[in-house]
Amino acid sequence: MDFGRLSDLRYVDFSLPSDHPATAAVLARAADTPSAPAVYVGCPIWTNKAWLGSYFPAGIKDADYLHYYARQFNSIELNTTHYRIPDAPTVRRWRDAVPPSFRFCPKLPQSISHDRALYNADDLTVSFCRSIGELGERLGRAFLQLPPHFGPEHLPRLERYLLDFPAEIPLAVELRHPAWFANPELFATVSAMLEALDKTLVLSDVAGRRDVLHMRLTTPTAFIRLNGHGLVPSDYQRADAWAERLATWFGAGLQTAYVFIHQKDIMHSPLWTQHFLQRLQQLTGIVVEPPRVIPQPVQGSLF
Repeated sequence: MDFGRLSDLRYVDFSLPSDHPATAAVLARAADTPSAPAVYVGCPIWTNKAWLGSYFPAGIKDADYLHYYARQFNSIELNTTHYRIPDAPTVRRWRDAVPPSFRFCPKLPQSISHDRALYNADDLTVSFCRSIGELGERLGRAFLQLPPHFGPEHLPRLERYLLDFPAEIPLAVELRHPAWFANPELFATVSAMLEALDKTLVLSDVAGRRDVLHMRLTTPTAFIRLNGHGLVPSDYQRADAWAERLATWFGAGLQTAYVFIHQKDIMHSPLWTQHFLQRLQQLTGIVVEPPRVIPQPVQGSLF
């Protein structure tokens, strides 16, 4: 995720903002129907060749990467669906490669979000939803990433698209145009619309666009995307801050959290996740097994 990435972090305030005033009401309503809290953490891809010999066994076939990825993380921000709609047999293979507790969060195709900008996209949307529906219980929350040029002038189009979106597919929406966040009244309007339609507003924690870290929950599900910077001290500080905020939200009624880590070096993602999950468990008691380096077979000797 290059969106909001900066090379110079010296002047970035990475502290989390206070909750949006409307967040408390969303969590309070969810607290009336309590459920066991669920935490899902993942990366954007599973074909991480750098993990061979550490988090993956050395020498595995490409077809086995997802199987081993799902033994290290319990979710994935599925970016491959942003570039093509997979056929049903492919999706069923993905489903069967992971444990029942694993969750896929497939990104809507760019042909819908970027090329057509949600206009005249019914056929593609139906095809996409039919395809990912094959994931069954392993479907987490689909993810509509709107392009930076999709601004408030398109609010009626966004509302119409979401009204028509298949209700059986849970959906998160990421806004990127700065104008959505610059006007408090406009932001209140679009977030209230998402709340009314039971769509989750994505939280993006990136260095160069702190406005998209709005801390407005629209459902009892938090969908968080975080840009790391190579395990510099601020990465660990942000991990602690998110663990603390999620602990507060779970205590107030949050039901589910998805946290997706984007690091330039994929070797840094498991280490960040270990730290984050350990801190979250200390604060909440929620246990999610962190990624671990796996034992590798020792080469035998002839002598």
